[in-house]
Amino acid sequence: MKALTWQGTRRVAVEEVPDPVIERPTDAIVRITSSAICGSDLHLYELLGPFLDRGDILGHEPMGVVVEVGSEVTNLSVGDRVVIPFTISCGHCFFCRQGLQSQCETTQVREYSSGATLFGYTKLYGQVPGGQAEYLRVPLADYNHIKVASDLPDDRYLFLSDILPTAWQGVEYANVPDGGTLAVMGLGPVGQFVSRIGVHRGYRVLAVDPVAERREMASRHGVETFNLSDDVVSELRDLTEGRGADAVVDAVGMEAHGNPGVGIVQKAVGLLPDALAQQMMDKAGIDRLAALHASIDAVRRGGTVSLSGVYAGDADIMPMKTMFDKQVSLRMGQCNVKRWTDDLLPLVEDLSDPLGVMDLTTHSAPLEDAPALYETFQRTEDGCIKVVLRPSTV
Repeated sequence: MKALTWQGTRRVAVEEVPDPVIERPTDAIVRITSSAICGSDLHLYELLGPFLDRGDILGHEPMGVVVEVGSEVTNLSVGDRVVIPFTISCGHCFFCRQGLQSQCETTQVREYSSGATLFGYTKLYGQVPGGQAEYLRVPLADYNHIKVASDLPDDRYLFLSDILPTAWQGVEYANVPDGGTLAVMGLGPVGQFVSRIGVHRGYRVLAVDPVAERREMASRHGVETFNLSDDVVSELRDLTEGRGADAVVDAVGMEAHGNPGVGIVQKAVGLLPDALAQQMMDKAGIDRLAALHASIDAVRRGGTVSLSGVYAGDADIMPMKTMFDKQVSLRMGQCNVKRWTDDLLPLVEDLSDPLGVMDLTTHSAPLEDAPALYETFQRTEDGCIKVVLRPSTV
């Protein structure tokens, strides 16, 4: 089959690789019809090379059709149309029963003290082949799927794999009071959905992003948007009676764009031998924290900052004095996809499209175009906000 593989920093390629096979009786094989490029895939493209091997198959936002099931799979049949959550979990351990599927005890990657195994996402999360490919092996398939109807297009359902539940969880964790104000830092795909979910719930949503096309897209959905500037926190305060927003969602996370100092450190890490680079990545504070610090500044006293963006280092400096003085609550974590499926499925199937799932994809292309589109997405060129690949059209 054809698959998108990691080849080195800022180098990916579509290659012929062996088809996946049933390895355990609880597996299923899915023919992938759509697979998105996630913003966090750009961390693999740009930064997390020390935890990848050349030839690793990327991608964790897929959906498709079941073509084979293992002998112990009871909830799936050949021909079922499914979305595959990016987290691989068992559904029955202590954490899964608490709705914390991203912490699943059955699939935790204990070698790296990480949570649940993820598709297509480095040794830190199990190094499981991902879904930017023609076919995907799905472990623990009875639980790790979302069965969907056959009469709506893929884009109605695809984002249930990651970014839509990630955004929903971010808003849930933000704990916005009824009729309150939600500020959103970053209007990439997750930030777009965070903002729309906020509007859907009746909040006033104020969102910040430096990219005009992203602001224009959010504005179509009732979001008040602001360019990133040195004065943007003051602007947000002025619009909230001088207090700040009731809650802020940081939908940016770890990113080198626009921060030359961080970019230099990240490139230096990429030149180290893997063992040293892994230690540096795991322990050093090499994230860009501007969005997080702005979130803490922009939230009102007693408010909540919710992190949907991904951070990597353990030594990042946090403004603890400010957080303590302002009595700020901080919520974060890898998304527990299956926890939110029942809330989201009716919304994506609603023909009025209340969350605008059909107004997010800006680039749709065959799998063969993936390398060029990774570069386009990373550089935020050509109005690129969300890329969806179509590995199979059969």
